[in-house]
Amino acid sequence: MPLSRKIFLFLVFTLISLSLRQGVFAQTLQKFEKEIIAFEQADKANPPKKRSIVFTGSSSIRLWNDLSAYFPGKTILNRGFGGSQTDEVVYYADRIVTPYKPKQVVIYSGDNDIASGKSPEKVLADFETLFSKIRATSPKATVTYISIKPSPSRKQHLPKINQTNALIKDFLAKEKRTAYVDVYNPMLLPNGKPKPELFRADSLHMTKAGYDIWAQVLKPYLK
Repeated sequence: MPLSRKIFLFLVFTLISLSLRQGVFAQTLQKFEKEIIAFEQADKANPPKKRSIVFTGSSSIRLWNDLSAYFPGKTILNRGFGGSQTDEVVYYADRIVTPYKPKQVVIYSGDNDIASGKSPEKVLADFETLFSKIRATSPKATVTYISIKPSPSRKQHLPKINQTNALIKDFLAKEKRTAYVDVYNPMLLPNGKPKPELFRADSLHMTKAGYDIWAQVLKPYLK
């Protein structure tokens, strides 16, 4: 077989492989489509105010059902969804974050990323992409990151969780109008273990006591 034909076939095979991978990746990202559509329908029925505070990220945000009640006087939108990872927040940000022209975006993400096997460096890279997307449309918005919490069910991941928290904290320290909110340490006992009463039976999601701590730590950072 002539060399030129081999090169041609190699390029065709490579393009097909990339196309298939992108298709699978897109399908994976779209698994939360129903939740996103529900947000969009709610927005049409009751258009939210611009310049609000948007909370987004994974189930720790989604399950914070009484979020607004913790911060009276603040206009807050809860746009947490599923057991999302950071690249999925990036994927949907154009529909559930940036359209609101928020004055502040509060993000909790990275927890599921690490549990799925992603490296701290990958989480940081995805967070940087999300940060850039927010800043591109709302350059004056404050971007606030809630540190990954120390869930007992994920104790084997704590070294990587701490590394991820440190990487994102360092990144935000170099940017204007940002804040890193440490909820990790306030959720620990003096012996360094997570306080069990802050977590539900699954040792992953939080009880009201857990959200009480989050609210107390977060309050000074909300605009």
